[in-house]
Amino acid sequence: MTHRLPVRVYYEDTDMGGIVYYANYLKYIERARSELVEEMGLNQNKMKDEDGLVFVVVRVEADYKAPARLDDRLEVVTEHHAASATRWVFDQDVQRDGKTIFRAKVTAVCMTVEGKPARLPAELRARLG
Repeated sequence: MTHRLPVRVYYEDTDMGGIVYYANYLKYIERARSELVEEMGLNQNKMKDEDGLVFVVVRVEADYKAPARLDDRLEVVTEHHAASATRWVFDQDVQRDGKTIFRAKVTAVCMTVEGKPARLPAELRARLG
């Protein structure tokens, strides 16, 4: 499953050197995962309020390959799959003109609001196969 999210680099995203501040890539990929979840029809507020379940990022592996700069048009490309009954794994590339400039592997787990591991919602497991 592939999801794509366009991102424009704004002045507020850059550091003193005029390039995207490293932590902002994490914001870009978070936005992409949030959009993906919504487009899949999952309502995270409803999951929390009605089922007592939330997604928590437990691991991020990141590689910075090239800088992005002010006004660059980027695209976050996300591939995802269920890695176990509780884990959802995302391979995310930030691309400029089709070339990967940032790559991350993100592992999220499903947990109860009390902080205990929980199975991914049945609806999500069915969609992920």
